[in-house]
Amino acid sequence: MNRPKTQRKALLKRVAARFAVGLVLLVLIPVVTAGSALRASYAGSPAKDAVTRGRDAIWLGHAWVDGRRGDADLARLKRRIGDTGIRDLYVHAGPLEHDGTLPASAYRNVNWLIGAVHRELPGVRVQAWLGNKLVEGPGGAGLWLASPAARAAVVASARQVMRAGFEGVHVDVEPVPSDDGDFLALLDALRPAVHSAGGVLSIAAQQIDPLPSMHSAARLMGSKKWWTQSYFGKVARRVDQIAVMSYDTALPWENLYGGYVARQTALALQVTPASTDLMMGLPFYHTDNWGHQSRAETAAAAVRGARLGLGREDRGRQRFGMALYVDFAATEADWRAYRAGWGVRG
Repeated sequence: MNRPKTQRKALLKRVAARFAVGLVLLVLIPVVTAGSALRASYAGSPAKDAVTRGRDAIWLGHAWVDGRRGDADLARLKRRIGDTGIRDLYVHAGPLEHDGTLPASAYRNVNWLIGAVHRELPGVRVQAWLGNKLVEGPGGAGLWLASPAARAAVVASARQVMRAGFEGVHVDVEPVPSDDGDFLALLDALRPAVHSAGGVLSIAAQQIDPLPSMHSAARLMGSKKWWTQSYFGKVARRVDQIAVMSYDTALPWENLYGGYVARQTALALQVTPASTDLMMGLPFYHTDNWGHQSRAETAAAAVRGARLGLGREDRGRQRFGMALYVDFAATEADWRAYRAGWGVRG
């Protein structure tokens, strides 16, 4: 027997309502579960010995090598970092050209900077921060790492900045998709070139999958944000320092962000060899967009999260530090959070 039309409509509405509720729950349950896990990761107190090991770093803008900064600026920087654990300055000396080359005019004031740093901040190293946007094919507006010629040019640029007096090369090319062999090939060529000149090789690394296969799901949406933990380990074994860009998470609350950093710290510690310096990035900038909420991604939360992760996963590790991004956007509150949370040298 056919149901009356009004009954069929009511039944369809109930089915649709139940389907909608089910769909919402399908989305919300994993989100709520993940949020609870992050809050739990941020709970507790950091270990008292989770303090600076003297292996921290800061990214410095291009003004330090193009003539815009001078002695007064260095004096202010010295007051900021002179008694902290910062021993590496990642100074923007690029960007690399799309073919991997680097004009010497880009870092024309490097002799002043290196001389002044050695005089005023003995023991602090000046590394050349080199980067560019990556593209997936030839002819694009960026660097194509699949090209052997482009990789060779990047290596030549590294040798060039080492001859200019830099004490290391810091590579920040983005976005590198997880399991990218061309990036590993570049690092394999860069390391002997930098080491033969007496320098250190460091990189800015992407975050590790917070959930299994997160990088695969993100790639379906056009993002290359995360690396597998295994790939992170492969990269870490090829460099002297690896600094996790542990910001731009799109998380809306400070406790979630701090828990996320704690989890990233633990995941990174599990696969970073003892011979490599691992540093967690601190957000010293305050732009607001869909990927970064400055009220949530605070330096204080990042410091606390990194300390919690260190204490839980590898409390005695000495090759660990914080990397501050970036000098020209930092506020007094950022500096206080770093100094108070991570400490200064005794």
